[in-house]
Amino acid sequence: MIERKKFFTAIVCGTMLLVAGCNKTDTTKPNFKTAIDNYYQAHPACLWSDAKKFPVQAATSDDARTEGYDALTDAGLLTRTTAEKKQFLIGSKQVNNYDVSAKGRSTWTQDPTQPGYGNFCYGHREVTSIDNFTSSVNSSGSKTAQVNYHFQLSGVADWAKSQEMQTAFPQLNAAVAGNQPAQTTLVMNGNQWQVSDNGPPAQQ
Repeated sequence: MIERKKFFTAIVCGTMLLVAGCNKTDTTKPNFKTAIDNYYQAHPACLWSDAKKFPVQAATSDDARTEGYDALTDAGLLTRTTAEKKQFLIGSKQVNNYDVSAKGRSTWTQDPTQPGYGNFCYGHREVTSIDNFTSSVNSSGSKTAQVNYHFQLSGVADWAKSQEMQTAFPQLNAAVAGNQPAQTTLVMNGNQWQVSDNGPPAQQ
């Protein structure tokens, strides 16, 4: 009977420790990983830092602009038509008109704050390790933590893996390169950690 009581007590204590260890407000690596992953789920990795508006027009001679659009066209995400644009006094020039294709609509992420604007997103970052952190309290009395960690990209879209796309958008090379270091500041918001409003996680 005594042995059974000891066993039951051990189970209860072990359960209490487990529950205590799962507190979302604790300064722990698992809580930090959850907070950063939650941020990444709401902020996928996309081609452009700012939302773009389509349809868009670019001169055929403007390689800096057309390279990325042409790569997206070859991937089936944009449509392209050629036209002649008249210019005052200097005649006309050849231009390409680009718009999001039917296939591209399934990948296109619209900006809810700007009609017609959006982005092509190709995956989500995911924390692979929390390396180290320092904790403190900010001027508002909230707990904060400066976190160094590694992440990798998950669920990378097939169209983002082509050499043509990675040439036109060099950031894709780094994005799919595997584990990468980054750092961010987390702040306690209510009863859970969140990425600070000061900015998104930054790659080192």
